[in-house]
Amino acid sequence: MVRTVSQRIAPDPSRLAEFAKILREARSPVLIYGAAIARGSGWDQAVAFAEALGAPVWAAPASERPPFPENHPLYSGGLPFAMQPLSKKLEGHDVALVVGAPVFRYYPYVPGPYLPAGLRLLHISDDPAETGRAPVGDSLLGDAVLSLEGLKALLGDCKPKATRARERVPHRMAPHGSNAAKASDGRLTAAQVFRALNEVRPANTILVEESPSNLADLHAEWSITEADTFYTFASGILGWNLPAAVGIALAERDSGRNRPVIAIIGDGSVQYSVQSLWTAAQLRLPILIIVPNNDEYCILKSFAVLEETPGVPGLDIPGLDIVSIANGYGCDAARLDDLEEIKKAAVQAWSKSKPTVLEVPISRQVPPLI
Repeated sequence: MVRTVSQRIAPDPSRLAEFAKILREARSPVLIYGAAIARGSGWDQAVAFAEALGAPVWAAPASERPPFPENHPLYSGGLPFAMQPLSKKLEGHDVALVVGAPVFRYYPYVPGPYLPAGLRLLHISDDPAETGRAPVGDSLLGDAVLSLEGLKALLGDCKPKATRARERVPHRMAPHGSNAAKASDGRLTAAQVFRALNEVRPANTILVEESPSNLADLHAEWSITEADTFYTFASGILGWNLPAAVGIALAERDSGRNRPVIAIIGDGSVQYSVQSLWTAAQLRLPILIIVPNNDEYCILKSFAVLEETPGVPGLDIPGLDIVSIANGYGCDAARLDDLEEIKKAAVQAWSKSKPTVLEVPISRQVPPLI
């Protein structure tokens, strides 16, 4: 006999009531939503609670899935993943509620306070390890979506908090802005490529991303406004997203949903799990894989700038022939540097019975890390 196990954890009612009271009495609350909301199909509940409270919403740093529609008026963007700039973003608020995310994911070390002075942090997570290791705040163990529903019910007829000027970062989930410099080498910029792809993709396209140095340009040009249409790594460890895109495309076909899948994988990132191309070809999956090629390990150059360590060796990676590699694994592949040709190839890719890999030379621009 096949057993079943429920995995949703109901929050402690008395603790939830404490949180509701604190939020009701808050002068200027702020919400920090994490990927557990998306995993629980909770966008509607997240929006309803934010609107009831009248609080701005940040995506938790390094969220692997968007927790909130990026075109909503209450959405601010993604929090930086370093202590000092994250704390700076939360200044002026007296209560922060983190739902469905760790407190917090950090990437580079930028010393500073965990929280600005005068801010109380409340934390809801269904992960006991995360509630146990949070360095600040009061935690509640519970399902993110069930907790939001419970809090909204407890707020009752609480009037939304008075609106205040809200920051809305143009790069949305990305923790930093892009390098706005124009290309001086004759190549396309990453922003141009992403804008072109967004113009021709179907409305329900699933986007998978592993191109860290181009993250700000991608989010600025391609806002996530539909639930369950964006995936990336949570930890920053390269090599997850290409095989994940294969699995997502397979699930789309097997479920009958058949939503198009596009993976944006950097020329360095694609080397970590490049054998996934063979799996995609063998399974005859119509994935479109875009490889922005800047001939360098650009995200580590960004680290070098932050750490004031110029001239780090081994960060230029010229001579990679992505097209030959992809062809060898059984994919259709081409190297394109014209936007109209890229758009034409993208439209054709999703009607094929094999993966399409497009290598696109892009300008070498080192973005800020945070």
